[in-house]
Amino acid sequence: MNAQNSAAFMPDEDLMNTILCDLKRTVREYATAATESACPAVRRVFNDLTMNTLRLQGDLYTHMSQMNMYPAPAKALRQDVDKQLQTAQQMQQQTGQFVQQKTGQSVSFAHNPNAHLHSNVQHQPSHLM
Repeated sequence: MNAQNSAAFMPDEDLMNTILCDLKRTVREYATAATESACPAVRRVFNDLTMNTLRLQGDLYTHMSQMNMYPAPAKALRQDVDKQLQTAQQMQQQTGQFVQQKTGQSVSFAHNPNAHLHSNVQHQPSHLM
């Protein structure tokens, strides 16, 4: 966006923040649509749209961060991350047990999250992305 258009419409940072917020909202809506889809083909389309929109959102966030439009996020303490992970795993286990009780079926929720893949990733508060 050149300087003439920027002055006439809105500053680049404000425009990019607006787009970033819209991308985040769109991801939520696509994820909801994928969750609610009964047709596998429609679900696949919404999953693809979700992933493509997440990539756009990540690219825009990275660009804005490189342009110093975001303050550097505080690093998460490992113990806080571990506590959140443990809470989520407990909730997953309780949910699995509840479903098993209500359906009388053997439901396996032994999925081990891929947290080990993210152990070296800097954690950023979700409100910044």
